[in-house]
Amino acid sequence: MKPSSPIAGVGQPSAARLAHPPESIAVEAEGLSKTFHSLNGPIRAVDSLDLSIPAGQVFGLLGPNGAGKTTTIKLLLGLVTPDEGRVRLNGYDVARARGQAMRQVGAVLEGSRNVYWTLSAWQNLIYFGRLKGMSTASIRPRAEYLLRALGLWERRHETVGGYSRGMQQKVAVAAALVADPSIVLFDEPTLGLDVEAARTVKDWIARLAQEHGKTVLLTTHQLDVAEELCHRIAIIRQGKIVADLPVSDLLARFRPQDMYQITIRGRAVGLELPPGFQARAEDSSTVIVGRVEDPLHLYKLIDGLRDGGLPLLSVSQVQPDLEEVILDLFKGAAHDD
Repeated sequence: MKPSSPIAGVGQPSAARLAHPPESIAVEAEGLSKTFHSLNGPIRAVDSLDLSIPAGQVFGLLGPNGAGKTTTIKLLLGLVTPDEGRVRLNGYDVARARGQAMRQVGAVLEGSRNVYWTLSAWQNLIYFGRLKGMSTASIRPRAEYLLRALGLWERRHETVGGYSRGMQQKVAVAAALVADPSIVLFDEPTLGLDVEAARTVKDWIARLAQEHGKTVLLTTHQLDVAEELCHRIAIIRQGKIVADLPVSDLLARFRPQDMYQITIRGRAVGLELPPGFQARAEDSSTVIVGRVEDPLHLYKLIDGLRDGGLPLLSVSQVQPDLEEVILDLFKGAAHDD
């Protein structure tokens, strides 16, 4: 019989598991700092970083290579000891109540060695479940649900080292979820995966929050993934948070309110355009983009296209994507340095 609830374990998640008190904070970091020492001198990887992630959200932590994303994840998991600051997971201090804090969280870290390659998928889930304090009897049904849902059940007794990269990542996801943690951390979860495997992982991340009330912290270089999945995004640069906003607010703050795109059918040859507008051919249509200083100019342009017998396909305000927003933020931060 196939599972009815592959993520939460056996059966549907309870109301208590899904419900979070108002303003419940799942992940909290205060004044987090970490400096590494190298032959070239000290490297401040994380610098007085504050984070507050509400329960039940998908939260994105974005930034360029070397910005401090992975170090932050390791600090939150207690894998690296901070020089300053504190971390609390569902209220448990990682330094003072490590056992309780670690039972709140599962993680899939960057790279392919999140699980043991010499063990089978089934053995990995039994092992990681036992590490979280579960009994073997309670692990078995949950492991079956996870492996069936991820399409690994028929190959559960094969060693993970013989799996494809995508299958190994699925086992890592299952291992992170086997103890049904309320907080899940993903560090570059779709890196190196083929399209189908990446889609599976993204679907699961979305379902973790939407259907099962889990809190997800996600780092990624793939901005389309962050824009698709995240409720809120923090952008880190040189170990510091330079922005922390809901995705809609982040995009709205950098939206060029007076930029428009007009698409017409056919190729417009010799078309006279208002100052600031440009036209480009795309397949069997022409796309006109420009900034509108006065709304009357937009109406006049549309009227001119109609009078010229050019069929109007669409008129839309240009929306920025996350990449444009982040580039603008980094430019602003560079000017402030």
